[in-house]
Amino acid sequence: MTPHHPSSNAAPAVSKLAVAAVVLGLLSACASHGVDTGPVADARTETEQWNARVQVDSRPDEVLLAPHAEGLSVAQNRALDGLVGRWLAAEGREIVVSAPIGGAGGEIAGRTAVAARQRLIAMGAPAAAVRVVGYDAAEAPGAPVKVGFLRYTAHVPQCGAWDNITGTGGNGAYANFGCAITANMAAQVANPEDLLGPRAMTPADSGRRATVLDKYRRGEITSSAKDTQATGVVSKAVE
Repeated sequence: MTPHHPSSNAAPAVSKLAVAAVVLGLLSACASHGVDTGPVADARTETEQWNARVQVDSRPDEVLLAPHAEGLSVAQNRALDGLVGRWLAAEGREIVVSAPIGGAGGEIAGRTAVAARQRLIAMGAPAAAVRVVGYDAAEAPGAPVKVGFLRYTAHVPQCGAWDNITGTGGNGAYANFGCAITANMAAQVANPEDLLGPRAMTPADSGRRATVLDKYRRGEITSSAKDTQATGVVSKAVE
């Protein structure tokens, strides 16, 4: 008579319980992954990691104008013209004219600041982009009028640390992947300030909107007048 061993019958039961626990665990994992918990903070692609390595700094590009009761001098006009040219080339956002306050010649400095603003606008700077402010001159005699803007510079990452790009056994990107694209894009931006954030939207054209709505209410065509030069018709060749 073969003796009875309880452990021999318990082993299959234990294995079944283990399999059931694994199945339940997989089902619960699937259920938890089905819930959208939002983006992961560390989820970055191999190329996006280079964006944080582009450093943008700023420095003022300005001219100092000595206040003159008779207005701007020839040299001051020439200096303002050069400033506008650099501002346009850099696609700057704002030119600030800072007039000293608190000094004895505050009135003359104020007139100089207004004349400087008019000169900037005459040379191509939009009126909305030229702002006049005051700064505390601590009653210093002959405090200048400061005219300038912030010039931004982008410092791109140094690329070239190439490793064996054919070694793809780990199915991962090489260390320098994406560096050249990021560096080239940052170097080509006309105003690196745009890398820090988008520009503000310009206000809507309320006059044009009112014109279109008035035409719509009267049942008229709301589109602009047809341009005869944009008909698309092939012109006749001159014989």
